[in-house]
Amino acid sequence: MLIEIPQLLSAEEVSLVRSIVDSADWIDGRATAGEVAARAKRNVQLPEDSPEARRAGDIILQALGRNPLFNSAALPLRVLPPLFNRYDTGMFFNAHVDGAVRSVPGLGIRMRADLSSTLFLSAPDEYDGGELVVEDSYGVHAVKLPAGSMVLYPAGSLHRVNEITRGARLCSFFWTQSMIKEEGLRTLLYDLDRGIIDVRRSLAGDTEGVLMLTGVYHNLLRHLASL
Repeated sequence: MLIEIPQLLSAEEVSLVRSIVDSADWIDGRATAGEVAARAKRNVQLPEDSPEARRAGDIILQALGRNPLFNSAALPLRVLPPLFNRYDTGMFFNAHVDGAVRSVPGLGIRMRADLSSTLFLSAPDEYDGGELVVEDSYGVHAVKLPAGSMVLYPAGSLHRVNEITRGARLCSFFWTQSMIKEEGLRTLLYDLDRGIIDVRRSLAGDTEGVLMLTGVYHNLLRHLASL
C-alpha cells in the first residue's frame, strides 16, 4: 500500500524546516548505511544527533500527530525521529530494501520498521530527476511530490532514488512501527476507516449503521493491535 499524504507541512513549516537544515553541517550519506546500501548510495545527510535534525524533526513529528490520513494508514506505535538527506546533481540511491529493525536514539530500544516515509522539502521544479521509485505487488510507482507532501510505503518494498540531473532534492525520511504488523490487515483497517468516513460525510451524520461499522473497526483494531 503506497499512500500520498498531501500538505503534511504547511508552506510556512516547509520554509522553517529548510531554514533550520540549510544552516547545518552535512555528512556523506554512506556513513549511516550498511555495507550493501553504502555501495548503492550517493547523497549527503544530517547527522541524526545534530541539534538541527532534532529541531526540524520535532516540527515533522508534530505534523504527523495531527494528520488523520497518516494515523489511519500507519496506525503508528513508534515513529523514528526524522532524518534528512540531500541529493545534489549526479547523486542517486540505487535499488535497495530498508533494514527491518532500527535503533531508537537515546532510548536504548529497537523497533521494527514496517513503513518507510519520504517527505519532500524541495519543490519539483527545483530539480530534475530524483524520483522515488517504489516497486510493490501493484507495480512500479515513480513519486515526485510538492514540497510539504509525503509518501508512505512498506519498508520491505524495493525502492530507489533516480539520479539528479539538475538542482538539488531535499527530503526528510523516517520509519514507523505500526500497531498492526501484517500489511494486509493494516490495509483492510485503513480501507474500512476511510469507507466509514466517506459514508458519514455522504449521510451528514451518524446513522445506526455507521455507529455499528465504527464499532466493528475499533473492535478489530483492539483484537489485532500489538502494543
